[in-house]
Amino acid sequence: MKDVALVTGEVSPYRREPFRLLAEREGVEVLAWRELGQLQPARRIAAGRYRAVIAGLGGRVALPASYLAARRAGVPFVLWASIWAHPRTPAHALSYLPTRWLYRHADAVVTYGRHVSEHVGVKENVFEAPQAPEWLFFEAQPRRTNERFTALFAGRLEREKGVEILLEAWQRAQIEDGVLEFAGDGPLRSKVPNALGPLSSEQLRARYAAADAVVLPSIETATFKEPWGLVLNEAMLQGAPVIASDAVGAVAGGLVRDGRNGLVVPAGDADALAARLRVLAADPGLRERFGEAAREDALAYTPQAWAEAFSRALGVVGVARPC
Repeated sequence: MKDVALVTGEVSPYRREPFRLLAEREGVEVLAWRELGQLQPARRIAAGRYRAVIAGLGGRVALPASYLAARRAGVPFVLWASIWAHPRTPAHALSYLPTRWLYRHADAVVTYGRHVSEHVGVKENVFEAPQAPEWLFFEAQPRRTNERFTALFAGRLEREKGVEILLEAWQRAQIEDGVLEFAGDGPLRSKVPNALGPLSSEQLRARYAAADAVVLPSIETATFKEPWGLVLNEAMLQGAPVIASDAVGAVAGGLVRDGRNGLVVPAGDADALAARLRVLAADPGLRERFGEAAREDALAYTPQAWAEAFSRALGVVGVARPC
């Protein structure tokens, strides 16, 4: 039986295990167009080398070329959809209708979660593949007790991640002896206090285990709306309570649940974020309850569950490997 082509931009570290598991289940060849070039995946697909094609939304040329090549080869095309708001720039406006057309004409669609499924708007052959971090984060580290309330931001230090909102909220919160740390890099690094810089996965896991709260206050811009926010999975697996904005996919997708495993704030609302920070800072018991529920809920978002969703999609289009 031929392999399935998986067309993507690149293989990030957290994708390696899900891709490996899917390859083990279904036989998959990953075609990374940033390495091969935008047209090379389509050339291989058109040559009839695969029994189906899975393609992500990235790649202005790679995506439509892969779709057309799949049609030429007469094999099913599965779209891997990640966005829940189409970018609002003039250039992206040109791609809006073609993208909507592709949602309707793909043989199946696999999404990041229910928020993306709702945006796709197709009622049949839609499957949700939960976002999963590296296996390292599933191994819980002992929680550390801090003398001072410690909040952590992890990610790109850019406006769209809500860094400036967090800085303003922290100032307004006036948490006595509190510490706000930033792990990551980006154009706003010089503006943040306690900049830890880019951390390895092992170092980041340790920071999560030491944090009293992990905050992801992303905002929507013309070109960005947080597709998921995998740092939340990572932190929750370490028993850290989280605070996230309602512009974060992990909130809209159902992982972060306000009042159960963390707190949700309106995107861009520094006052609301300050109030939630004060709530967590003042209540160690609440932090412990949120942290326990956070790990329990995040454990379901595994690489195996991701791979199984793609197997179901391949099954509905008639090309899954027999069990």
